[in-house]
Amino acid sequence: MAASAQRIDVVTLFPDMLRAVLDESMMRLAQSRGAAAFGLINPRDFTTDRHRSVDARPFGGGPGMVMMPDPLFQAVESVRAPESRVILLGPRGRTLTHAVARDLAGQPHLILICGHYEGVDERVREHLADEEISIGDYVLTSGTLAAAVLIDAVVRLRPGVLGAGEGATESESFAQGMLECPQYTRPADYRGWTVPEVLRSGHHAEIEAWRHEQALRVTRRLRPDLLDP
Repeated sequence: MAASAQRIDVVTLFPDMLRAVLDESMMRLAQSRGAAAFGLINPRDFTTDRHRSVDARPFGGGPGMVMMPDPLFQAVESVRAPESRVILLGPRGRTLTHAVARDLAGQPHLILICGHYEGVDERVREHLADEEISIGDYVLTSGTLAAAVLIDAVVRLRPGVLGAGEGATESESFAQGMLECPQYTRPADYRGWTVPEVLRSGHHAEIEAWRHEQALRVTRRLRPDLLDP
C-alpha cells in the first residue's frame, strides 16, 4: 500500500453490499494504484450473546429496532487511531456536497458507521462519531448504501485515482417535516451516559411530548429550513 493511500473502514451489518462496489470500476483502480485501501467491519463480530444481537427495542416504545451502542463502539475502537475521522451516515448530518467530499478526500483515515433499522442509539451520535453526514433528504433501508455513495464521491478525488486526462472536476426524519428526536436503547447506563428518565417512566403522553419537543429542538438547530415560518 502506497504511503499516500487513504484508509477507509466501514462498520456495517451487510459488508457484502459493499464488496461488489469496492471490487469494481474506479474503486478497484484506486486500490491497485495505491490511492485507497478499504476495510469492512461487522459489529456482530463484537457481540457476546449466542444470537449475536446488535439491536433492541427503543426505550419509551415505538416501532422498529435501534442499534445498540456497545457493538458499534467496539467495532470503531478496534481500528480507531489518533488521525481517524469517524463519520456516522444519517439524516441529521451536513449534506454531502463536492466541497465536503474534497475535505474528506484529504483525510488519512475515515471510519464510516452505517445505521440500520430505526437508527443508532443516540450515544453513538454524541460520543463516538466526530460528525454526521447525510447524502440527501430521503430515507434508505441501510446506511451501507449511503456509505457507498460517500466513498465513491471521496475516493475519486484522491491523487492518482483517475487516469491522465480524467481529472476530477470541481416517527422518521422528514416524515413530519422535522428531524427525528434522539433514540436510546439498552443499556440504560452506558459508560456513564444515561437514557433520559422520561423515556423510562412509562408515561406515554409525557414521552410523546418530550419526543416532539426534542424533534423541534433538533430541527430548529440543524435544519431550520424544514420548519414552517
